[in-house]
Amino acid sequence: MTSDAEDVALLEAVRGGSERAFNLLIDRHQQAIRMFLRGVTTPADAEDAAQETFLAVWTQAKNFKGMSSVRSWLLSIAWRKAKGMQRWFFRSRKRETAYYDEAAITGMTAESGDPAERLALNQALAQLTTDQRAAVMLCLGCELSHGEAAEVLEMPLGTVKSHVSRGRARLREFLGDSYE
Repeated sequence: MTSDAEDVALLEAVRGGSERAFNLLIDRHQQAIRMFLRGVTTPADAEDAAQETFLAVWTQAKNFKGMSSVRSWLLSIAWRKAKGMQRWFFRSRKRETAYYDEAAITGMTAESGDPAERLALNQALAQLTTDQRAAVMLCLGCELSHGEAAEVLEMPLGTVKSHVSRGRARLREFLGDSYE
């Protein structure tokens, strides 16, 4: 786990134009950001959204107000980038055809392990709504508190708790004993 005080110091250096601090900050958080994005978008979109997130950090470091952890702030940027890509995807897809499949935007979430387990997890995650999937990925995958996830998703705390609870129940239902 990273120290938020160290992250804030790195972000301050980024505000001053330090590329070294920027690279260190990205190194510390890119795995969590990419894992979260893979859980809520397609793998290709996850990479694009991650790059957009990192670019926003460089150009908008001055916008960090210290009201949350740096990781929460970074993940909230990533969430907005993912939502923007999904809106674009749905709008462009609707223009091309009246049909779209929500499962088509579900990405890979597990980094390692048995391919059959990854496939089962991804199929189970595809059964969740986008908001449920995002809440589950933030709280379980990125180990954020419900409060931090609420900040990232810009949702009320109770809604996030509900999404996580229902998402967990749906995952257990779909995966059975293999989910814990």
